[in-house]
Amino acid sequence: TSNGVYERENKHLFSLFHTAMDKKQAKERIEKLKKAINHYRYAYHVLDESLISDEALDALKKELFDLEQQNPDLIAADSPTQRVAGKPLKEFAKVSHEKPMLSFNDAFSEEDMSAWMRRLENYLGSEMDLEPPDGFYCELKIDGLAIELTYENGILIKGATRGDGVTGEDITQNLKTIEAIPLKLENSKFKIQIPKHLVVRGEVFLTKKEFDRINKEQEQKGLKTYANPRNIAAGSMRQLDPKITASRKLDSFQYDIVSEIEQKTHEEEHGALKMLGFKTNPNNKHCKSLKEVFEFHRHWSEHRKKLPYEIDGIVAMVNNNKIFEAGGVVGKAPRAAIAYKFSPKEATTVVENIKIQVGRTGALTPVAELKPVQVGGITITHATLHNYDEIQRLGIKIGDTVIVSRAGDVIPQISKVLKELRTGKEKEFKMPAVCPVDGSEVVKEGVIYRCGNKNCGARQREFLYHFVSRAAFNIEGLGPKIIDRFLDEGLIGDAADIFTLKEGDIAALERFGAKSAENIVKEVASKKKISLSRFIYSLGILHVGEETSRLLAKRINEKAQSTKRKIQMKDVLEIFEKMSAEELQEIPDIGPAVGRSIVDYFKDKRHQDLIKKLDRVGIELETTQFKVWGSKLKGSTFVLTGTLESISRDTAKEKIRQFGGEISESVSKKTSYVVIGNEPGSKLEKAKKLDVKIINEKEFLDLLR
Repeated sequence: TSNGVYERENKHLFSLFHTAMDKKQAKERIEKLKKAINHYRYAYHVLDESLISDEALDALKKELFDLEQQNPDLIAADSPTQRVAGKPLKEFAKVSHEKPMLSFNDAFSEEDMSAWMRRLENYLGSEMDLEPPDGFYCELKIDGLAIELTYENGILIKGATRGDGVTGEDITQNLKTIEAIPLKLENSKFKIQIPKHLVVRGEVFLTKKEFDRINKEQEQKGLKTYANPRNIAAGSMRQLDPKITASRKLDSFQYDIVSEIEQKTHEEEHGALKMLGFKTNPNNKHCKSLKEVFEFHRHWSEHRKKLPYEIDGIVAMVNNNKIFEAGGVVGKAPRAAIAYKFSPKEATTVVENIKIQVGRTGALTPVAELKPVQVGGITITHATLHNYDEIQRLGIKIGDTVIVSRAGDVIPQISKVLKELRTGKEKEFKMPAVCPVDGSEVVKEGVIYRCGNKNCGARQREFLYHFVSRAAFNIEGLGPKIIDRFLDEGLIGDAADIFTLKEGDIAALERFGAKSAENIVKEVASKKKISLSRFIYSLGILHVGEETSRLLAKRINEKAQSTKRKIQMKDVLEIFEKMSAEELQEIPDIGPAVGRSIVDYFKDKRHQDLIKKLDRVGIELETTQFKVWGSKLKGSTFVLTGTLESISRDTAKEKIRQFGGEISESVSKKTSYVVIGNEPGSKLEKAKKLDVKIINEKEFLDLLR
């Protein structure tokens, strides 16, 4: 398959992911998501089995929630967004909750949080300007098991799990083994009136220290270790023998009073819980504004490792109880509260395309182009697939929903394909038969596919060095080492890809922080406007240097003047496609070899495609107009060689142009003068051979007077 056919077949295969889904597509996606989420949630909540990470499941739930918000008529009673968790286990007695134990919808960004508040304002018909009276109350979202405790006359009589939100499991005996949960409420210190009937809710969890201790015991016994503290907490609560639960040394915080009380805010409820003798989280905080909520979230995102327990975000709720109650419930969640999750280490997204990048060694690396997704604090749009064997091992198709993971500073990887979400429109990916860079035959060496031209990778590398160089696009901070790294990681495959680099994709690389990524992207964006002469030079056309590029730019400008509009990329292509080698030779400094090289370059489809792609990524051409002071040098062509003492070479060239002269990079019979400085090169000998007039620096300056 030719490279052109390969690109056409893979280009825009899944444009439906770039535009809003139509109703039919949304309905199909919702049904697929519902089925998958129910499968994973049942395994997680009922069987205590984690088939995918909590973060990946959260990403699927968030996608479902967003789709249902966009299509309210597609919200069904059986949607996972309309219920809380799995069915209660058969081993325990059932407990009906006085009020449903709700869960929370998720937010992953400041934009999500602002959208949450706008939805609440619209529902309430009020204009709080995103800042409700009494502000917000924020709690750390502990990764544990939700519980409900019932007290009669201050005595614990019942403890239950959330279950399906309406009916839970009676785990009273197990909860009594947790020292943080009071068996009897005391009021000796705060003199608070203890209600005859009191229902409170909270979280049971396992500390990191206890988690490590239990896993060490498992290893010593030759048993399987646990994946995370939450699994142990959930499993411990479902032990039929309370002695096993007691051995786990679980902890618990309480955070909500279900019974009717007179507290006006959620902050006051937490104070009441503490006075009644319940353990509450001292890190929870009242925030006056969304800005303070964001600061609270940011602080704990950065400092959560210091906590003795695991958290995966914060819970933010409207502090005023009247407004909270007025917000009511949407699906499974209160409108006036939300879980603001930390950036996940895993998330789900869609493979929109798979493209081939040619590295500096000529190796062909498949790279997945992803629907943008935030993983580990950064938004990524690419993930390397390493080689074709990896694609086959994972079973990836273009259009698949996949799990993308990132731990620490590790480059994002596709770890799993969620095949149950396939629609039948996904496309198989095949490695190209020819190299996308130079069209050479692709050869297979073990698991590596490589361009059959051994110089391919090196040529591509050298061209990119030239493209970003000072005389071309002058992209500072994008030196050879960084170009090599971007090539090897599959972030760029050609010059145009440089202008599509995203901060997240760069920041994901080892030794690249958010700041350096930001600087590179800003610098690249600032160089999208370039003079026509520098652009021609950047293309790396054989035998075409800076001066020849300037002369070509001048000729193009002359030809395009009749249109009276700014020169565009298509003008460059059209003009060069029509110009013959003979016509090009009419331009000073262009001989037969240079003329033929220019014609061959612009006839090559790969070069045409690159220029068109540069146009698509937003490169703008600017025509540089040189101020002309006189015409005393009109019709004269100069060649400079050696080092000038009283004037720089660039200044000398500028003055020649200002007086109507031309500059050439090579000596020919057309050359009028060869200006020599200290240590002149071979151009001096050629001038003597062709009997071209040779002048020194003083004589040259006299010409300019």
